[in-house]
Amino acid sequence: MPLEDGNFHCFNAVGDCVFDLTSGQFKEALDYNDRPVQLRETHFAKEEKRLRYELLKSRFFARLSAKGTPEGYCFVTLREMPGLKEPAAGWFHGKWSAPEEAYLECMEQYLTRKTEYGWYLCLYSGRIVGGLGVIENDFHDRRDLAPNVCAVYTEPEHRRKGVAGRLLNMAVEDMRSKGISPLYLLTDHTGFYERYGWEFFCMAQGDGEPYKSRMYIHR
Repeated sequence: MPLEDGNFHCFNAVGDCVFDLTSGQFKEALDYNDRPVQLRETHFAKEEKRLRYELLKSRFFARLSAKGTPEGYCFVTLREMPGLKEPAAGWFHGKWSAPEEAYLECMEQYLTRKTEYGWYLCLYSGRIVGGLGVIENDFHDRRDLAPNVCAVYTEPEHRRKGVAGRLLNMAVEDMRSKGISPLYLLTDHTGFYERYGWEFFCMAQGDGEPYKSRMYIHR
C-alpha cells in the first residue's frame, strides 16, 4: 500500500485474512482493502527486501517453536494480525452472549491505539481455536476492579494442550509491559486459573446473574 512519504508498506493476504507483523510501527490502523497485488518475484528483485523477508520469516518460525508453545499452534495479538478483526469478533460472538458489534468496537479501539487493552488469539492451520481479551469491566458490579480478562475460550478439540495458559500468560506479560497490573477475571471455575498464577480475590455479582461468581486477581 502507498504511504504519505512516497514509500510502500507490504503485507500478506491469505484468503480473507491479512497477515501484517509490522503494522505496529504505524500510529493508526491501516486500511487493507483494494490494495494492488505484488508478486513475490517482483518484490524480492531488491536484495534488501528479500533479506528483510528472510529475517522476518526466521523470527516468525522462532516464535512458533518457542519454549512452551504447543506444536503447530501460533499465538498472536490482534495488532500483529489486524485482518483477523472481523473473523475474531464473529468467533468470540459465537462462544459468548455479547453482541458481535461490541467485540468489533473494543477491537477497533485497540487497533487504533485508543486503548492498550489487547486481544490475544491462538491459530491452528490458520483457524482461530482459542482467544481472550482485556476490557475495562466484564459485566459485574465491582467497577473498581479493572481491567478484566474476558471471553477466555478454547475449542474443545484443542483443550488440554496449554492453549489457554499460553494466552493468559501473553495477556499478563503484555499488560505488565505497558504498566497495567494487576488484572482481574470473573469465572465460575475453580482450580484452573490457579495453575497460571491467578488468586481468588472476592465474590462479585455478574450483571443479570442469579448468583455471585468468583473474582480472581493476577498481581
